[in-house]
Amino acid sequence: MIVYNLRCKNSHEFEGWFRDSAAFDSQSASDKLVCPVCNSRKVEKAIMAPSISGTKKAAPNAPEELRKMRQFMTGLRKYVQENAEYVGPRFAEEARKIHYGEAEERQIYGESSVKDAIELVDEGIDVAPLPPDLDETAN
Repeated sequence: MIVYNLRCKNSHEFEGWFRDSAAFDSQSASDKLVCPVCNSRKVEKAIMAPSISGTKKAAPNAPEELRKMRQFMTGLRKYVQENAEYVGPRFAEEARKIHYGEAEERQIYGESSVKDAIELVDEGIDVAPLPPDLDETAN
């Protein structure tokens, strides 16, 4: 998997996860990338800082950035839970049914193996990982 920082034509920045760079290129060329804020399909890669491992200490504002990230992830998870139907382990099956017109069009979430998620993306079915429930993982 590869993660890109993305930006829409309205300057909203967000993260996109792709199987590889070719998957990004393919989805971008076919206008399958959508801004989660304004639904714009004019999306491009934003400037990213490379991830380099080493002994460099965290930046002084790291706690504030971590707090903002946690708040965003918690809000995103809550939004999905309040606005989508939970289908549990039937996620891949139900996503296919919706995509191929065999089930009612609606927003869903649930569980999927990495293999199933990759197969869904290969079929052109839009899926994205849901951030973990940080309150549950802290216990």
